[in-house]
Amino acid sequence: MGAGADNANVISISLAQSLDRAGLRWRPRAGDRFTLRTAEVRGEVFTVADMVVEAREYPTGTLLAFNGTTEWALDSVQLDQALWLPREDQLRELLGAAFLSLARAVTGEYQVLAQIPGGPERLFVADDASDAYAAAVLALVRAAL
Repeated sequence: MGAGADNANVISISLAQSLDRAGLRWRPRAGDRFTLRTAEVRGEVFTVADMVVEAREYPTGTLLAFNGTTEWALDSVQLDQALWLPREDQLRELLGAAFLSLARAVTGEYQVLAQIPGGPERLFVADDASDAYAAAVLALVRAAL
């Protein structure tokens, strides 16, 4: 997939920005989703894939190369121009042992229960499970600072 990838279960841009500012770092892999930090493509979600968007490592940094995308006049962008939109499974993996449970409230919201080191169990609630996981990861990253 390239531009216009399925946006279902993509965390909110504001949560992705908060995770980035908190210090969560991204090492692009096939299947990862991201958007660009430019107004021209705001809201477009791209997916790293060996055939369309490929992460290329160079001594000067990581480039995201757009291969075979004839509709774009975009060959590559520096990694710092991209904003990672981690998937639900990636967020759950990042939580690791801090993750205790995921439940759906009667009101329809998702609730992630996590044990952030050094603190009590906490409940993170959002309309989307990915955002609830992202809020828990954000708390975990901030606690590690």
